[in-house]
Amino acid sequence: MTQEKATFTIKNGPTFEGISFGAKKSVAGEAVFTTSLVGYPESMTDPSYCGQILVFTQPLIGNYGVPSGTARDEFNLLRYFESPHIHVVGIIVAEYAYEYSHWTAVESLASWCQREGVAAVTGVDTREVITYLREQGSSLGRITLASQEPVEYSDPMSTNLVSKVTTREPFHVKALNSKCNIALIDCGVKENIIRCLTSRGANVTVFPYDYEIQNIASEFDGIFISNGPGDPTFCTKTVDNLKELLSIESLHGLPVFGICMGHQLLAMAAGAKIMKLKYGNRAHNIPAMDLTTGRCHITSQNHGYAIDDSTLKPDWKPFFVNLNDKSNEGMIHISRPVFSTQFHPEAKGGPMDSAILFDKYFENIDSFKLEKSNNLKLANTSTTINVDTLAVERVF
Repeated sequence: MTQEKATFTIKNGPTFEGISFGAKKSVAGEAVFTTSLVGYPESMTDPSYCGQILVFTQPLIGNYGVPSGTARDEFNLLRYFESPHIHVVGIIVAEYAYEYSHWTAVESLASWCQREGVAAVTGVDTREVITYLREQGSSLGRITLASQEPVEYSDPMSTNLVSKVTTREPFHVKALNSKCNIALIDCGVKENIIRCLTSRGANVTVFPYDYEIQNIASEFDGIFISNGPGDPTFCTKTVDNLKELLSIESLHGLPVFGICMGHQLLAMAAGAKIMKLKYGNRAHNIPAMDLTTGRCHITSQNHGYAIDDSTLKPDWKPFFVNLNDKSNEGMIHISRPVFSTQFHPEAKGGPMDSAILFDKYFENIDSFKLEKSNNLKLANTSTTINVDTLAVERVF
């Protein structure tokens, strides 16, 4: 294998030399880091990382290879990936394992990156990179191969990244033993979020991020708002739709659950403000305290923005708080079955401490369905969406 030198440069910062093992291309994006010890296939296919150069603090990456990107589970969801393709533009590692071993592996990390057009550099002192990023904050970066000219720095946060990763048209995922119907707003949803819903008995209909969900919400037993990449302030249409949804009096009992980007968009619809964190939170071991119980959850996270909970309106209160940087990690309505979290209770990878929040959501749905069955005014009288005509997979 012919090795080519490559450099990783942080804008207005240091340059690090290494060896390319990915695609033979130079790239630019936002440089971020994750302290996760495992789960690089899941992280790299998470749409929330769209446009970013991901630096791994785990010293050895690639040792268990890459599993099948086509294998599917009983719900026809991807078994090992969080979306069909890699969303990072590049990765930086201290040491790449050229030999891999795992019973699920079908190819090496190098061959996967090469096939997907993703730049990858090994031999970099990632400890120094992380030290710089933690002090400097979010920075632009670029990877340049020795045989190529550098590309211009580009800021992916200056564009609407959600519009790039959302489904282009609605699709439907059926539960094996269905007991409710959920409408999911796709801002860059992970496969495991859908799996956490369908495995609990929900038929999930997934809509593009800017779909006017308020017009068909009465046909469903719950609304879900997914994770996604970038700056939430670009999703003005989604915020307006959610604001209208929250204002419809007949739907005040409708359960709503938002995760990560979904949390931020729901907060904006409720009147709260968003702020960009210095360097974000990306890891599988971040402690977040449930302010309603006092219990600490070890959480999986991937976000560069957060809501300013001092701007929450009187009908809302903080739900979780990050015990590392004290940033907001969730909010909950004081009287309606509506809540959201900044972290990822579906994990994948990471701990499943907070998966019980899906159970809480389904308890809200059960209560809503019971109320709906006893209230003719809330009963469904018509259906405008024929799910049998919808696709069964995301269309990018």
